[in-house]
Amino acid sequence: MAQIIDLTTHTDKRGNLTVIEKIIPFDIKRIFYIYGVDNSVRGGHRHKTTVQAAITIKGSCRIRNNNGLSENQYILDNPSKCLLLEPEDWHTMDQFSEDAILMVLASTEYDPEDYIFTPYP
Repeated sequence: MAQIIDLTTHTDKRGNLTVIEKIIPFDIKRIFYIYGVDNSVRGGHRHKTTVQAAITIKGSCRIRNNNGLSENQYILDNPSKCLLLEPEDWHTMDQFSEDAILMVLASTEYDPEDYIFTPYP
């Protein structure tokens, strides 16, 4: 099941420094980011094996999640919040702010065979 984790952030008069260290529960094999999104819905899939960690490094977006047992939605609006998505988490991303940059850390390299596009009933 998807879950929010708080990333360690150090703040002083110079600004903020957020650290991603020893908190992501997988080895990172791929990093990608989504930006310049219009009013489209992104995602619309789950995975066979890939675990992901989603962070809005700028702006905000909503991620809707369904793991086959329950549905939840998460607003990512702070770069110190990270949403962990398990392979069974069928998810969509929408409501991107104009300045949104959504960075995703993935446990696997890209493999089109890893994607399941059929939503849960």
